[in-house]
Amino acid sequence: MPLSTETTAPPLLARYQAVRQATEHLCRPLTPEDMMVQSSSEASPVKWHLAHTSWFFETFVLSEFLAGYQPFHPDFRWLFNSYYNTLGEMPEKKLRASFSRPPLESILSYRKHVDSGMSRFLQKTIENDAVQRIILGLEHEQQHQELIATDIKHALFTNPLHPAYLSSARAPQQQTLIAPPVEWITFAPGLTEIGLTPDPSAITAFAFDNETPRHQVYLAPFQLANRPITCAEYLAFIDQNGYNRPELWLSEGWTTMRAEGWQAPLYWQRDNDTKSGWSIYTLHGFQPLEDLSETPVCHLSLFEADAYAHWSGQRLPTEFEWEHAAQSQPIQRIQGNFVESGNLHPIPATSEPGLQQLFGDVWEWTASGYTGYPGYKPLPGALGEYNGKFMSSQVVLRGGSCVTPATHIRPTYRNFFTPGTRWQFSGLRLAQDVSR
Repeated sequence: MPLSTETTAPPLLARYQAVRQATEHLCRPLTPEDMMVQSSSEASPVKWHLAHTSWFFETFVLSEFLAGYQPFHPDFRWLFNSYYNTLGEMPEKKLRASFSRPPLESILSYRKHVDSGMSRFLQKTIENDAVQRIILGLEHEQQHQELIATDIKHALFTNPLHPAYLSSARAPQQQTLIAPPVEWITFAPGLTEIGLTPDPSAITAFAFDNETPRHQVYLAPFQLANRPITCAEYLAFIDQNGYNRPELWLSEGWTTMRAEGWQAPLYWQRDNDTKSGWSIYTLHGFQPLEDLSETPVCHLSLFEADAYAHWSGQRLPTEFEWEHAAQSQPIQRIQGNFVESGNLHPIPATSEPGLQQLFGDVWEWTASGYTGYPGYKPLPGALGEYNGKFMSSQVVLRGGSCVTPATHIRPTYRNFFTPGTRWQFSGLRLAQDVSR
């Protein structure tokens, strides 16, 4: 990063304030007790998210670039560290729900303290290295906004009362739309380019290091479904005994599914009072499956997505096929059902021609393991632990979800989780080979 480059910061301050306010907006429906719950080893308490996102700016920006900055509390440097071993020790993740102290009031004061420091810092001209760290911090906070939504959904679902995050009903027009039939879009790319290389002359250009560098890959002709698989289509897989047919499942998937007792996607429950026999828990509470039947199925593990693909006689796309298809679209601005819509759940695809719902609604599992691109280099220092250290036993997802911030996603964005992960808004889109 060219340390001599400088930029004036007021536009960045406005963006900083907007992102921070969006985080707090997500917390408004929650009680302090809600913010303490950690319902699984994958999730974290909302209170911890509020603290950790502030920790990022204090640790990587204010403590290094703002002269005279005084940290809010000396213990917060290790208490709210997530996984940056270069910076020292941190509590085990599974213990985050035990942080009854510091209380929520202290965490909110911590955020104000960091915001005050960032406001002072961003009132002046700052060097490019600091700018890039701030932008990374904002992208990091947007990731945690999505985690707040997914983590609190799981926390409220595990409550025997199954309270809703928001009690207001979803818009009726979303419940009556019918998803268009599955159609196949053909691509014959041959040698194509994947990933991106940020323009160093653009001060605020950003990409996570795992999206770089741009490189060539060869793709054989393939077809991609015009939309993700719906709840109704996935119900047919269940009804045809999909969870009891070992020939459909990856070996690890079969073992995991049997050990965990999966018989349907996460948040689906048998309900004899509904026409379909199922209800689905959403951030608006339980809804009959028939009201959501045309929406993309979500909260699937890779194993379930892959089993469905085998059952249908198709396959999952590779991440390179997905990105090539996305890059081939006439995208002026990324549009989709994101967190800003307020739906907080997938909605049906439209009847427009071409690929639908590439962005938003559900993260789409791919068939690609998460590794570095040829020539990949992590960021220097502790920030190098952000992505690269997880390049093992993970699978790539693409496209964003209904709780992803709209300004956070792009065609090259690579999300990644272990194949048994279900608490994210993850679904699938089918692909198939083209006969030569």
